[in-house]
Amino acid sequence: MAEQPARKAPKATEARVVRTERITPHMVRIVLGGPGLDAFEVGAYTDHYVKLLFAPEGVAYPEPFDMERIREEFPRDQWPTTRTYTVRAWDPVHRELTVDFVVHGDEGLAGPWAARATEGETVRFLGPGGGYTPDPAADWHLLAGDESALPAIAVALEALPAGAKAHAFVEIPDASEEQKFATADGVDVTWLHRGDRPTGEALVEAVRALEFPAGDVHAFVHGEAGFVKELRRHLRLDRGVPRERLSISGYWRQGKSDEAWRAIKREWNDQVEREQEK
Repeated sequence: MAEQPARKAPKATEARVVRTERITPHMVRIVLGGPGLDAFEVGAYTDHYVKLLFAPEGVAYPEPFDMERIREEFPRDQWPTTRTYTVRAWDPVHRELTVDFVVHGDEGLAGPWAARATEGETVRFLGPGGGYTPDPAADWHLLAGDESALPAIAVALEALPAGAKAHAFVEIPDASEEQKFATADGVDVTWLHRGDRPTGEALVEAVRALEFPAGDVHAFVHGEAGFVKELRRHLRLDRGVPRERLSISGYWRQGKSDEAWRAIKREWNDQVEREQEK
């Protein structure tokens, strides 16, 4: 068999921090701009995301930044580390990209960076990607997630047309993390305050207790992988929601680093699907 050619490294977009805002105690909003975004565009998905690139500590890359060159000239452990974040907003007139970050002190990589980011700082990222937007033909919409999914849920709710019906459940640590965003009449947003309970426990209870409206539902369920697995089972087996009417995935996994979770995520998802199709 002929050897397959190596896949070409994706091209990175370069931007600059325009402004920052702490919108809740644990959520920081970063607005990116600059000439590097002149050719940037997003499509119709409400869960568009970008993969931010972070150089390992002590590593500097030659300019101009080139992922292909980095992969050729640097050992793998010195390649940029990626972190995936939802596009909270894209302003095509001012060419500004807004990304929200959950911040828990010095925990993680992107959160601490966002908390310290300063105007004019250079940021590089890959994307955008995406795969979900609320189906306008659905009779109603179900959205459920923890704070990691809040930006995508907010974008989806803001995109719903007048008259759309939706139930959204968002689990957050406490009332201080609630956010205000524009929604149409018919959209019901329930904030679930987690407190000391395990992540996702309140979400699972709330969705299980929901009296489902009649008709076709289009569902979006994202966040910590443990509760996502429980809700996937509930929606598929107990509620009979077809697989194609579900956008559902674990953004992160309790007790796993981002790299460790990404290494097993595809296999984990496949296993869950097999278990629930039996």
